[in-house]
Amino acid sequence: MLTLPPTVTPRAFERLAEIGAAAQGKALRVAVEGGGCSGFQYEIDLDEPKEDDLILEGSGEKVLIDPVSLPFLTSATINFSEELIGARFVIDNPNASSSCGCGTSFSI
Repeated sequence: MLTLPPTVTPRAFERLAEIGAAAQGKALRVAVEGGGCSGFQYEIDLDEPKEDDLILEGSGEKVLIDPVSLPFLTSATINFSEELIGARFVIDNPNASSSCGCGTSFSI
């Protein structure tokens, strides 16, 4: 079975450029950890690259995914969304069988 790495939308890279992540020597880290109301939760933060990270690049910006989180994010799309309730990075994950209302917790 072919597994595809996550993709990052142009809008997500644009937002990283707007906040000056690369200028600060930082990148967007997307990780999956146990917990949350559905079993797993996304951790999204600005961080420095580590040696074993998958690095996705665009518009001079980077998104980092550690090797433990990568299998949970296969074929996922990382985007930036602006809605009435706020603006945030969001993950459309086809591996998730269900998610909570806030969108930061999911199960497989």
